[in-house]
Amino acid sequence: NISLPRELDEALATGARRDGVPEATKAAELLRLGLEIDEDILLEQIASERYRTSKKFLSHKAVWRR
Repeated sequence: NISLPRELDEALATGARRDGVPEATKAAELLRLGLEIDEDILLEQIASERYRTSKKFLSHKAVWRR
């Protein structure tokens, strides 16, 4: 169980009604999406740092030849 501010609870209830699912199911779906987005942001930051600091680049042909 979690406690939500009134406006978030109302938004969750509205979304659950719209989608015809229980509020707990809608909350789990939204939490899963939020975690996926958070993971995507973190992985993009890691990739950007590697790209920025990498000195060695391989062509597409060179990678697939290996």
